Amino acid sequence: MPDLIVRGGTLVIPGLPQADIAIEDGKISAIGPDLPGSSDELDARGLHVFPGLIDVHLHFNEPGRTEWEGAATGSRALAAGGGALFFDMPLNSTPCTVNAAAFDHKREALAQSSITDFALWGGLIPGSVTEMAELADRGVVGFKAFLCDSGLPEFPRADDLTLLDGLREAARLGLPVAVHAESQEITQGLARRISPEQRSSVRAFLASRPVVAELEAIQRATLLARETGAKLHIVHVSSGCGVVLAAEARARGADVSIETCPHYLFFTEDDVERLGAVAKCAPPLRDSVEQDALWTQLLAGTVDIVASDHSPAPPDMKSGDFAQAWGGIAGVQSTLPVLLDRGYHLRQLTLDRISSLVSTAPARRFGIRTKGSITIGMDADLALVDISRSATLQPQHLMQRHALSPYLGASLRGGVERTIRRGETIFASGQITAQSKGKFVRPSLG
Repeated sequence: MPDLIVRGGTLVIPGLPQADIAIEDGKISAIGPDLPGSSDELDARGLHVFPGLIDVHLHFNEPGRTEWEGAATGSRALAAGGGALFFDMPLNSTPCTVNAAAFDHKREALAQSSITDFALWGGLIPGSVTEMAELADRGVVGFKAFLCDSGLPEFPRADDLTLLDGLREAARLGLPVAVHAESQEITQGLARRISPEQRSSVRAFLASRPVVAELEAIQRATLLARETGAKLHIVHVSSGCGVVLAAEARARGADVSIETCPHYLFFTEDDVERLGAVAKCAPPLRDSVEQDALWTQLLAGTVDIVASDHSPAPPDMKSGDFAQAWGGIAGVQSTLPVLLDRGYHLRQLTLDRISSLVSTAPARRFGIRTKGSITIGMDADLALVDISRSATLQPQHLMQRHALSPYLGASLRGGVERTIRRGETIFASGQITAQSKGKFVRPSLG
């Protein structure tokens, strides 16, 4: 007898629109209509059942900056958004995850606090290439590099030689390198040209980080990836032309995956002026023409993954002088609602495609073989979703540490009713219900 049966949901998998899911020992044991009973059953009729979301790009800042967020609160917000697994970036935790000791420290901290499963990125900075093999042995999903200033002195940007050496080592190890693709020379040079009296303006910030800075960095990174044979993951591509450039490199033989974020699909640069620093991020939000081009590429299947890039900070760091405010958007809870509202309802983005963007493709790209699909033998990570429920996001709905998000006040169609992680309901009807902690997940190579 299974431990749990999820009854009668509309499964977001090809060829089997409505069925039951049986779960045993945290795994999916059977899928089909009218499965034999269990002592514990969930009625999912009227709901769509997605694989649990895998957020490959976020910053929970633990250890060291838990006053910014922490996995205890961040993982709850992820669960409220249908997520069952996250990949934590090597910054903004202290110490940054650039060696084995820092990795061990972070893994232990997250194991104590997270209610969702978790994986870890390693860092690629000048001087850290020799540490990459030991990080790979520890189980990192890949290595993150900034091609421009990260905003943290302890995580300096990767110069071209560091990136080249890091890509070669990553190729040997069989792991991807993720890059924040903005040109240091262009962004810093333009910033220096801004007059002192204009430096605090929103438009000055936007002008200092133009689309061409993203394009130059994508072109450079994809060239080096192709030359080294490394896997390259370009994070938070903000522009349609950036996606096109990366896709052209892929067509020429580079092993490139392309990620964008819900905030680039939802907000434009006009919203930065309206909302202020809560909508400040890097790369910045773009104009409506670029946003339309980004949607065109996503609908065409060129974008591989959508991830939140949840990068929270305390309220005092997101207020006051715009130039000095922290550049990061807190939105881990809103990824699926944005894709449902702006994609499925407004642009006919299919539910299967949404599932691929947030679950199946992340698992496949990063070698997470036990997650990402509703398949017999896989971890029972499920998100039960009312795709038509409309709700306006209010501060009391946010599970993150600080009720600060540009999505506050936005009405979105599509809401998560329940999140199941390895067979355990960890979120239901607006409440966290987890009784156990998440587990560390490492990629399967080869």
